[in-house]
Amino acid sequence: MTIRKATNADSLTLAQLASQMWDASPAELAPEFSELTQSAEAACFLAFDGDTPVGFAQCQLRHDYVEGCDTSPVGFLEGVYVQPEHQHKGIARQLIAACEDWARSVGCTEFGSDCEIDNTESLAFHLAIGFDEVNRTIWFHKKL
Repeated sequence: MTIRKATNADSLTLAQLASQMWDASPAELAPEFSELTQSAEAACFLAFDGDTPVGFAQCQLRHDYVEGCDTSPVGFLEGVYVQPEHQHKGIARQLIAACEDWARSVGCTEFGSDCEIDNTESLAFHLAIGFDEVNRTIWFHKKL
C-alpha cells in the first residue's frame, strides 16, 4: 500500500472516491478538490494498491473554534474513505497519519475531527486511533 499527497492532477480521482461517501457526483466534487490540492490551507492524500486508488483523506486548517481544542489553527480531518474491499487493513489509519503529519508540518499542535451522532462505526474508529470524544451535539434549524 502506498500513501501519497494528492496533486491537482488527482482531483477527479479524489472526487470519484469522495462521491462514494458524500452525496455528490464526481463532476460536482472535482472543482472543489482542484482548489483544495492547490491550497496551503488543505491537503488530500491518496492510498494506492499498486496503481489503483483505493482510498483518500482530506484535511484542512480550521481557524475558527474547534470543539475540545485550545489552539488555532487546528488541523481537521474533513473526510476519509477506503473502498469496502480494502477496509480493515489499516489504510484509513495510514491516511489519517499522513494528515496528522501534514498538520504538524504547518505548525498545528492539535488535530480534530467529527462524525454524525448516530455513526457508531466512525465513532469506534476515531476512538481506536487515538481521538478523544469531547462533545455530542444535535443542531437545530428553523426557516423564518
